[in-house]
Amino acid sequence: MDFTASSASLLNIKADSLILATGPQLQNSAADLDKSLEGAISSLIKAGDFSGKSGETLVIHIPGASGKRIILLGTEGASTAQKQINVINAGANALLKTASIKAVWVGEGLSDDAEWQASIVARSVQAASYKYAPQPKMVKKSKPAKLKSLTYWANSKAAASAAKKGLGYGASVGNGMNVARQLGNLPANICTPTYLANQAKALAKGQAKVTTSVLSEAEMKKLKMGSLLSVSAGSDQPAKLIVIKYQGAKASIKPTVLVGKAVTFDTGGISLKPGGGMDEMKYDMCGGASVMGVMNALIENQLPVNVVGIIPATENMPNGQATKPGDVVTSMSGQTIEILNTDAEGRLILCDALTYAGRFKPDTVIDIATLTGAVIGALGKVTAGLLSNDDQLAEDLLASGTKSGDRAWRMPLWEEYDELLKSNFADMANIGGPQAGTITAACFLARFAKKYKWAHLDVAGTAWVSGAQKGATGRPVPILMEYIRSKAK
Repeated sequence: MDFTASSASLLNIKADSLILATGPQLQNSAADLDKSLEGAISSLIKAGDFSGKSGETLVIHIPGASGKRIILLGTEGASTAQKQINVINAGANALLKTASIKAVWVGEGLSDDAEWQASIVARSVQAASYKYAPQPKMVKKSKPAKLKSLTYWANSKAAASAAKKGLGYGASVGNGMNVARQLGNLPANICTPTYLANQAKALAKGQAKVTTSVLSEAEMKKLKMGSLLSVSAGSDQPAKLIVIKYQGAKASIKPTVLVGKAVTFDTGGISLKPGGGMDEMKYDMCGGASVMGVMNALIENQLPVNVVGIIPATENMPNGQATKPGDVVTSMSGQTIEILNTDAEGRLILCDALTYAGRFKPDTVIDIATLTGAVIGALGKVTAGLLSNDDQLAEDLLASGTKSGDRAWRMPLWEEYDELLKSNFADMANIGGPQAGTITAACFLARFAKKYKWAHLDVAGTAWVSGAQKGATGRPVPILMEYIRSKAK
């Protein structure tokens, strides 16, 4: 899709759809447009067909212009960034439901920050254009069936220039989300650890700033990744440790390292999950998928940063070789783990990946995982859980979540919770009991992240939706990209 910005006369821009954000009182361009249409918009408001409430949409056809339409987008009450993002999402969804080929988005009525608003518009339109591709291939760029171009109109050249920058960034984030969604939505018999590794290699092909390497189980065994390999032991699919390096800055700049959990299917292992809803356990690789999405966005946007993505990929299956409750394994760090529940497997693959991350001498390390059902009990499906050993890193991520609309909520990482991981037979147990499951899982990971600044995002509640709209969301690509962009120099 082609995104452009313009400050030319609004009525002179050729398009078949115009998205107009307005409340019940028409102002600025909305008032001018209404006047040129002989009160067509204000008459609908007076008649009660459009109230202007936040997120409300109404499609009207322009009198005397066959096939032309205006999409009215309500803004009343959209006083915060999150509410404004929700309004833009509603407008993007309404636009994609029409037969539009060329559209104009009027950049008034919401935020005065043209760059930010344009970035959210481009991201939302790209995300709304996503269509699941059943064939076993990764979609690098969204290809909407109808809409081919969108012009973001601003009321000055300076605003249009800022909007142009925002459009490029937002489109790359939207495409990154769609990459993560496509990988998440693929069935587990296609999206295996090997498939994911091959897609990571394809991502780097022809990219001067990107290199991908994949460690085999034999190589992981040499590194003494006994914790990670204990999870793959029950599967016929070999585990892979995928490492993607994006170097957009000088080699001396310490990288941000992203560690994404990728359990391509999670039965629970010997601690077998209930059958109901188990089909959704193909989404247990959404942390790894989000790392792939970020890398795709970095390639498109060419940010001047260094980022390393580490994706431990495996299945968690029950066969005769599977790890059993009560088994003790030794992690790459040398710490021993008593496995009390084989369904607490995500932390077992992440802990070795976190140890491996230290060799890149990171500025910060962020792991992303659909880790606990407990985070859904605590925070629902609205926000990710955030835990960190560094206050500034946590604050930066929270701010990035607010700006991107992909929010997180910080939870405590206190010694009292860490004590729940005590084991009589190893350095630690892999679960801490029935209470505070999200926190004790993070306490477990924190034991492997003491040598650097680290944060953990538990996205079990936000990485996908269930029910009639079942599908991956592409989160937390937006918050990660906003954080990385904030660090660009």
